[in-house]
Amino acid sequence: MEKDLKRHIDIIVSGTEDILRKDELESRIEKSITENKPLKVKLGLDPTAPDIHLGHTVVLNKLRQFQNLGHRAILIIGDYTAKIGDPSGRSTLRPKLSEDVIEKNAKTYIEQAFKILIPEETEVVKNSNWLHHLKFDDILNLTSRFTVARMLERDDFKKRYKNNIPIAIMEFLYPIMQAYDSVAIEADVELGGTDQRFNLLMGRELQKELGQEPQIAITMPILVGTDGIEKMSKSLGNYIGVYEPPGEIFGKIMSISDNIMVDYFKLLTTLEHKNIKEIENDIKKGDLNPSVAKRRLAKIIIEKLYSGKEALKAEEKFDLIFKKKKTPVEIDKYIISQANVKDKKVSIVNLLYNSGLAGSNSEARRLIIQGGIKIDDKKIDDPNREFNLNDLDNRILKKGKRHFRRIIVKK
Repeated sequence: MEKDLKRHIDIIVSGTEDILRKDELESRIEKSITENKPLKVKLGLDPTAPDIHLGHTVVLNKLRQFQNLGHRAILIIGDYTAKIGDPSGRSTLRPKLSEDVIEKNAKTYIEQAFKILIPEETEVVKNSNWLHHLKFDDILNLTSRFTVARMLERDDFKKRYKNNIPIAIMEFLYPIMQAYDSVAIEADVELGGTDQRFNLLMGRELQKELGQEPQIAITMPILVGTDGIEKMSKSLGNYIGVYEPPGEIFGKIMSISDNIMVDYFKLLTTLEHKNIKEIENDIKKGDLNPSVAKRRLAKIIIEKLYSGKEALKAEEKFDLIFKKKKTPVEIDKYIISQANVKDKKVSIVNLLYNSGLAGSNSEARRLIIQGGIKIDDKKIDDPNREFNLNDLDNRILKKGKRHFRRIIVKK
């Protein structure tokens, strides 16, 4: 029993930023093992965007570890709280989302979450199930449990108040609503990023106020992006999307700096602490090449998101491009119909944009100027360059070292 308890605690603590409180966690885990009664482990996600990247999966991986240990994973889709939007880290009120957008995003979130979690062992509930039915008297009762001073302890509210930036009363309700989610499901543990610390503590407080045993709050670090500096973010371009092709994920993982690799193992895999420590020590001693470790990391992540077969194919494709300096056999095609092209000529900028290798014309021009574009093996350095369609058929358009399109001209 003591051995089991230590193993559970080691797995749960691995990779965490903070646990409030660890002594309570140990006591709760010990009781769970003794009584053979799983803990209720809560993770709330507000569907405010259509997709997620690996940074979002950090807490999902921790929830999966709880699943592997036999505990109940409860994924709360914040369809009701998304109407307000989490003010964490915000300097302004979030834009209001329609119910249709929230519902659409929720479906995508669940699909993507199930790339990490075990679907048949995950309880998915929407917080509208209980928040929608609260009467005004209920809300008054909840708000009476907290003071304005308590709310202003929150870092983002404090900054906005100090800088005379408006805070809507509605935003004060968000952490109370998230806290009520914990009451509604009688959560034993709640997971969140470090930016969720205030919200998680509010859950503890409200449970105490309403006579429940307070949940343990576990916060996870924010994942650094592929640049090794800023947090992973789509807007910064340093992200790895969970729906990106396996080859793209493999290449991006191989590009990360050695000094953040161990953190990626801790936060993006379910390897046990002792295994990760062994990898870290072997690298330090020179017994393990960091690039070999990164290959393992990339394959673990791809296997989790796709399959073992896709992980191996991604590695083979990477080796083909970087070791053997060859063009992959399987390349996405970009088909151009001559009937749709005026004067039978097309610019390099349009080729990049319309083939999906650039997100905009300005990005296409920037890539060309930076020397990152080739047709076959010839570098294109003029952003105003045009080509005759007949000269493009079956040629390879290449962006950087990993992105290819085979141009097919239909007559």
